[in-house]
Amino acid sequence: MTDPDYSGLPDELSVLVTRHWQRFQEVGHTLPDTLLSDLPRVWAGSDYVAEQFIRDPELGEWLAASPLRHRLDGGALAEQVREAVMTCQDEDALKAALRRLRHRHMVRLIWRDLTGLADYHATVADLSLLADTLISTALERLYQWACERGGVPRDEDGEPVKLVVLAMGKLGARELNLSSDIDLIFAYEHEGEIPGERRALSHHQFFLRLGQQLIKALDQNTADGFVFRVDMRLRPWGKSGALAIGFDAMEHYYENQGREWERYALIKMRPVAGDLQAGARLIERLNPFVYRRYIDYGAFESLREMKALIEREVNRKGMQADVKLGAGGIREVEFIVQAFQLIRGGQLPALREPNLIKMLPRLADEGMLPEDVVEELREAYVFLRDVEHRLQAVADRQTQRLPDDELGWQRLTFAMDFSARAAFERALRRHREQVRYHFSQVIADPQEEAEVSEGDQELLDLWLGQLERDDAIARLQGVGVQEPEEVLAALERLRESRAVMNMQRIGRERLDRLMPLLLEALGYQGHGRVTAERLVAFVEAVVRRSAYIALLVENPGALTQLVKLSGASPWIAERLARHPVLLDELLDVSTLYSPPGRDELDDELRQQLLRVAEDDLEQQMEVLRNFKQAHLLRVAASEVTEVLPLMKVSDYLTWLAEAILKQVVMLAWEPLVERHGRPGRTDGQPCNPDFVVVGYGKLGGIELGHNSDLDLVFLHDAASGGSTDGDRPVSNEQFYARLGQRIVHILSTRTMSGQLYEVDTRLRPSGSAGLLVSSMDAFRKYQLNDAWTWEHQALVRARVVAGCSRARERFDGIRHEVLCRPRERDALRRDVLAMREKMVDHLAARQPDRFHLKQDPGGIVDIEFMVQYGVLRWASSHGELTRFTDNVRLLETLAALELMPAQDAGLLREAYLAYRSAAHRASLRKEKSIVDDTEFRDLREGVRAIWDQWFADA
Repeated sequence: MTDPDYSGLPDELSVLVTRHWQRFQEVGHTLPDTLLSDLPRVWAGSDYVAEQFIRDPELGEWLAASPLRHRLDGGALAEQVREAVMTCQDEDALKAALRRLRHRHMVRLIWRDLTGLADYHATVADLSLLADTLISTALERLYQWACERGGVPRDEDGEPVKLVVLAMGKLGARELNLSSDIDLIFAYEHEGEIPGERRALSHHQFFLRLGQQLIKALDQNTADGFVFRVDMRLRPWGKSGALAIGFDAMEHYYENQGREWERYALIKMRPVAGDLQAGARLIERLNPFVYRRYIDYGAFESLREMKALIEREVNRKGMQADVKLGAGGIREVEFIVQAFQLIRGGQLPALREPNLIKMLPRLADEGMLPEDVVEELREAYVFLRDVEHRLQAVADRQTQRLPDDELGWQRLTFAMDFSARAAFERALRRHREQVRYHFSQVIADPQEEAEVSEGDQELLDLWLGQLERDDAIARLQGVGVQEPEEVLAALERLRESRAVMNMQRIGRERLDRLMPLLLEALGYQGHGRVTAERLVAFVEAVVRRSAYIALLVENPGALTQLVKLSGASPWIAERLARHPVLLDELLDVSTLYSPPGRDELDDELRQQLLRVAEDDLEQQMEVLRNFKQAHLLRVAASEVTEVLPLMKVSDYLTWLAEAILKQVVMLAWEPLVERHGRPGRTDGQPCNPDFVVVGYGKLGGIELGHNSDLDLVFLHDAASGGSTDGDRPVSNEQFYARLGQRIVHILSTRTMSGQLYEVDTRLRPSGSAGLLVSSMDAFRKYQLNDAWTWEHQALVRARVVAGCSRARERFDGIRHEVLCRPRERDALRRDVLAMREKMVDHLAARQPDRFHLKQDPGGIVDIEFMVQYGVLRWASSHGELTRFTDNVRLLETLAALELMPAQDAGLLREAYLAYRSAAHRASLRKEKSIVDDTEFRDLREGVRAIWDQWFADA
């Protein structure tokens, strides 16, 4: 047998490998020639591999015959393991078979890793697959024996109940180390008893014994070594908890006693053996504990606390050279990723991926980390994990500690493909420094760098009620707070409120950190009692969900915006208190005050809905509501800070409603088509969807306000008397009626996140007595023959806001036809004036010295009626009057056609925009649209003069 060539090794490693080779020859083993060239490199990096070759005379032939250049094949591996395990007749034979398989495959994995045949990704994937297969097959054999001895555990339906083995940590994430513990939890889905000759055996007892047997089969150190070191300490109640636990008890534990660190552990939970489907069901049940529905910035604080504990342990034990736990180590990369998973995973299911390498690019995709930071973290993580593997390959020991002798450094440098130790240490230092920097940027305490000043301590003492009243008032004045006596009273009411008194310790600690910062922001912006009371109401609303308090502590910029916007608008303050999830919008000022365009709105909502399961209507409705609330906040913030003018605000609010309606139509349409098939057109083709939502009023006129409801009419263009083409057909009319009902349900149902929109469908043909959804033909017939003049006035402002282009064109044609019909001038004048007088009688303010911006004479409705009258009077000879639905452009068109003097049109436009702007501001102040009679007197008188002239000349 030819000796290996050691010439490529450093001298000390050459001596080491020569020693191993001599022992190998002394025991009389031989080595296939195909392995000789790589043997020096592998044995230089792993005494463990050399030792296995010396112990196992068949290992060389087995390794040479294995597909060494390829990843493990799951099917072939499972067959190989089953063949070895299922023939075992007792537990001793099982232990021996498992250990022999483990040693051989570990040699193969280390060989591939050290020779460069496998990269990090292949190594951890193969290690995890090997562990899954060994655990699963061992459990299957042990379960068979247990059932033969004590009977089969069954559920209420008589189906067998199996143990679920849940992997945590690295194995759960399919990123197992070369020599790692495996963290496991044992669970079972159903409680019950197995009848016995003398006494029944509970499921708990059965699975407890089975779990103990599995641990012995894997963990016990026999003459053949061990398979995996098993750590069960992550189970509920830790060491003092039951070894196997039922699903119900497990869920109850996490709901009521789960600790913060257990949330991090559960991110990586994965069923690896036993009943995998039941395991998946358990993870679904536990997800609400791991991933909170709201944005959970408390995760940062918890991670800092965990990291501080680890660092104290590292310093105490002198573990700074540990590439996992030391500064800039593997754990810090994991903490960065887990922080975002816990904060956002409740809202973004894409972040619930256990595997770190798969998770990192998703953080870039979601805009949480820049792409260059993600790439630096990925490179550093892979490098550090490679170092970890090279350290563990030496002796099959679980270690992450850098060498403390020269030989160890030579081995590590050589195994990592560096020519010199200094070059390797420079690369290692660079990666660790990058990790440390990014970790500090993400996890660092925003108050950590700033020293606690005497003033800060005084504000804390003030909040805690530890200052004399005069001193407290002076301190508030000192930081710029207006009306300090009233603000102090509001603080005292908050501090002594039941909500604050009953807070849990962590929440109270967070609140105590927030309040000095809040008072400082209040004073810096020069606010007083009104803003303070709004902020107190906000705090009272979120004290039971302290993660929102943590968000404000962690993000001083968000706190600044909260104070600013609460002071500017009670409407915004109330929205934030009612929907604190909106605090997320305050994190980025660049987006808060820069609402997206129409296409961006459509795309953003579509992307958010793609993250939700198609059949999960409840979650889809939550996404829609959260989307609306977030963008309502953005546009309100832009309006109160005068970033957006009125016309842009109305455009944006209208686009928002349209984006939502487009998605709601599809959410309502698709399940009905799946159930009943598609309705048919008159030409025999299936509808797609040949349906439109027509917006009337403010929606149709592109003039929505912050609290506007939606006036909607639903129309379809399917064949009369036809039916759908599915397995459960219904008439076309019945299909579209259900579609309309489903749309109204999605829009108007109140959920935890509120209501999308109040919907009014009374403008449909025949009003409340008519069909919810009409055919185009029926709509045309009604408008031409039965509609009142006021319904034609409403049609002036009607336009399609959602649905297909084919049906849109049909509606536009009908609208144009109806509006362009010749009308008798005096009859039209009488009808319009009669309707206006009726509205004044019922809706005007009728308050001395007060002016209702909308309903009073000279107000918004007068302008709208004049525009509608003009369209209905002259559209028969000027068809271009049907082009627009908004009053501003209709006024411009009337002036351009010389149907209205340009000066009059200009005054009406000015008045209309001034009234609407004032109404918007009143809405954001939560006030009615009623102002002092003197405020718009000139405009009001001008509008009324044009009204008198307009109808007198008619």
